[in-house]
Amino acid sequence: MTALKAAEIDRFIATPPNGGGVVLIFGPDTGLVSERATRLVAKASEGDDDPFNLVKIDASDLSSDADRLIDEVLTVPLFGGRRIIWVKDASGKNLTPSVEPVLKLDDWQTLVVLEAGDIKKGVGLRKLIEPHKRAVAIPCYSDNDRGIDTLIDEETREAGLAISREARAALHSLLGGDRMASRGELKKLCLYAMSKERIESEDVEAIIGDASAFETSELIDAAAGGDLTTLDHGLERLTDAGSKASVIANQALKHFQQLHRMRIDIDASKNTQQVVDSQRPPIFFSRKPRFAQQLRIWALKDLERALGILAEATKVSRLNDNLGVPVLSEALLTIGRAARARNQRR
Repeated sequence: MTALKAAEIDRFIATPPNGGGVVLIFGPDTGLVSERATRLVAKASEGDDDPFNLVKIDASDLSSDADRLIDEVLTVPLFGGRRIIWVKDASGKNLTPSVEPVLKLDDWQTLVVLEAGDIKKGVGLRKLIEPHKRAVAIPCYSDNDRGIDTLIDEETREAGLAISREARAALHSLLGGDRMASRGELKKLCLYAMSKERIESEDVEAIIGDASAFETSELIDAAAGGDLTTLDHGLERLTDAGSKASVIANQALKHFQQLHRMRIDIDASKNTQQVVDSQRPPIFFSRKPRFAQQLRIWALKDLERALGILAEATKVSRLNDNLGVPVLSEALLTIGRAARARNQRR
């Protein structure tokens, strides 16, 4: 079975297979990897209160003892029930010697759940698991706009709160890099607004206004607006605070994709301010002047060049953490210099 599509993932986790199998949960969004693995294990063990049927193993233990996984899989539960082996932190570990013997079994009743980071197609565990009929691969990428809306709806509904369009728009610019971090920020926001009926944009700014995601939007605006002074140390500050280059690159790419769509409308003789005001979800009010300024700077052909630069930086930063920061830094500085030059000419 190949990697599941986005529409299939929630359905699979809600109704995991009854028999044995191997499930690889992987991707750059480590928070989403952890969340989905936790949900899958909880659902698969539903109704089984025997703690000995759930075995958690660190991947480093399998690296030093390749036979341990197959031994655990073949162990018969003393009091019945379903046995689940949960392997954590499989990123960068060669688990092929451990997983391969399991996949060669004719039949087994144990469910094996593997948590891993970003893995290229056709490499390592993906190469081993995706073609196998009793194995499933679940990719976990950063939330898109629809995913963020779903997350917002889940947390506000649980808290019994409504949310304004402006507050929702503000959250779109702040969330999405890491599912666990995003959910944590939303829980804080709902707790803060618990005494109110509706979350407003000022609540968002009060609680999440100093988060690294908000600084990311400032960094991206600095690049798009040609503000090299702000841009100069911004990326270093964010990475020192723990932000991943791949997440920042992806957010910058999404920002320039939005500018590109808006530029097309303006070139079709639409008013710049009307285009900015008509965006759905709405642009956070404090960022509207920056969008308008950036649209005055960037022509369509220049935005297309910028998109190419950011797409390459996003790809490299996802595949290699060590190269992510220097590659993204060079990409943002190139874009920032171009914006400054065009702004000065204008």
